[in-house]
Amino acid sequence: MASKKYRLLLGLLFMSVSCSFAQDSNSSYDLRDSSVIPAKRIPQHNEFLNNAYPFPAKPRNEWELGVKGGWAAASTSVRYWGPTGGFGLHVRKAMGYVFSIRAEYDYLRSKGLNWQPSEFSPAYIQNLSGYYPNHEPFFYNYKTTIHELSVQAVVSLNNIRFHKTKTGWTAYGFLGLGGMTYSTFYNALDGTGNPYDFQQVVNQYGNTGFTYSNRKDIKKTIKGMLDGSFETMAQRDPSQPTVGGAPFSPALVLGVGAAFKLNNKFNIAVEDKFSQTRANLIGGLRYQEAPAPVLVSHWDSYNFLSVGLNYNIGKKAVEPLWWLNPLDYAYAEINQPRHMKLPKPVLDDSDGDGVTDQFDLEPNTPHGCPVDTHGVSLDTDGDGVPDCRDKEKITPTQCQPVDADGVGKCPDPACCKDIKALIDSGGIGGGVGRRCSIGDLPSITFKGRSVTLSKDAQALLASIAEKMRNNPTCKVAVIGYGESSKSAQQLSWDRVNEVIKYLVEKEGISSDRFIFRYGQSGGDENTIDLKDGTGEEGPNTVPAPHPNLRKRN
Repeated sequence: MASKKYRLLLGLLFMSVSCSFAQDSNSSYDLRDSSVIPAKRIPQHNEFLNNAYPFPAKPRNEWELGVKGGWAAASTSVRYWGPTGGFGLHVRKAMGYVFSIRAEYDYLRSKGLNWQPSEFSPAYIQNLSGYYPNHEPFFYNYKTTIHELSVQAVVSLNNIRFHKTKTGWTAYGFLGLGGMTYSTFYNALDGTGNPYDFQQVVNQYGNTGFTYSNRKDIKKTIKGMLDGSFETMAQRDPSQPTVGGAPFSPALVLGVGAAFKLNNKFNIAVEDKFSQTRANLIGGLRYQEAPAPVLVSHWDSYNFLSVGLNYNIGKKAVEPLWWLNPLDYAYAEINQPRHMKLPKPVLDDSDGDGVTDQFDLEPNTPHGCPVDTHGVSLDTDGDGVPDCRDKEKITPTQCQPVDADGVGKCPDPACCKDIKALIDSGGIGGGVGRRCSIGDLPSITFKGRSVTLSKDAQALLASIAEKMRNNPTCKVAVIGYGESSKSAQQLSWDRVNEVIKYLVEKEGISSDRFIFRYGQSGGDENTIDLKDGTGEEGPNTVPAPHPNLRKRN
């Protein structure tokens, strides 16, 4: 029978281990979830979320309720009979990730049977002389019922893990204090109310037959005689306190256990609990009989091996903390930060052009020069001179190569070579004083309804001024478009005026070298064209057509 019980225990253990590996043990709670934080720890929780405190608040965690059943055995002056049953209930609450407190009640049964006869012990004389008046041999046997209530400190042994997340099982040890009562009875009378005739057993084996090697046969013979009634109250110590009429004793409780997780609510536990008492009559016999005349007395103890089912209860709470790994949060933050405040990365930019060194194809760009996305100085016309040093930002291809300032020298058109030669010889216009080779001039573009010259426009005007200085005999017509309305005419006048004003005041070109034309048709209102006006007639300044209209900026 005992072997079958142990096989059942091993089967339950195997099943619980299998279930523990099948369940998900990697999940954990979100430290930012304020719903699981008790009100008294909310200030710390808020400080942590605001990075004002380095440690998160301890969450509210569930209570554990457990029920267990198993096999009990007492160690008394009467030898052990065999496995007997018991059950227990407990409630457990975590104080932290390692320590928890557990209150437990156990109901246990134990039996004992000596395979050697007793005839002259003091206990025998006191308690059995009424049934065995002439000191007939008696084989001490008993059945006791134990009630134990204890409070235990439980220490979790393996939930703090450095190389894995939460575990699917937890090992623990416990130590506590409690109190116990016991009620012990002998089986001293047979079914008819008469004492057993144990003399038959003594005669069968003789005085020399009660040896350790024969104990199994002797106990088998005795059990065949007993009817299992346990009707006679065993000896009690009158100096021992009682509770409800049963002897009471303090008890020291210690043990070990392992729990195997089925899911976040249920787990199976296997435990072995040992209880040491200050009682020596749990087995109904104070002295363990040794070879006469030595009598040995000791404090009785008992053991409870159990398998239990535990359930976690709690509202707005995380699992009991002994199931959680407190390092989960730290390792998760290191792997993928969600809460830590990380400094912004600082990348080197040696030349300060806004492109970091690892992507900069021109690491020594002069200060102030605009660059492209690769850190290379912009060169709008591709003449090899960066825009920041190019005095002629847009040099036509036919006018390149350029000098160190980015200024090119445009060749005369092939069709004009003969005319130029004729002018140079004085055959047209009276010679040198009438010739002009200024060539094509770029247009100036304004944005929206603005009359303000952009940086690019100013650069173009600088190149136009340089050409005019190189061709002092040339006049330039400045042409603006827009005749559809008074507003358009006035805007055209403002822009033509702004171009001429810039060339006169900023570039030093004489105002009489310009022909002022505004409000023309056939062109883009946002564009001012500049063309060779040599030989043409026209004013270099005209009054504003509609001065009362507000000028745009």
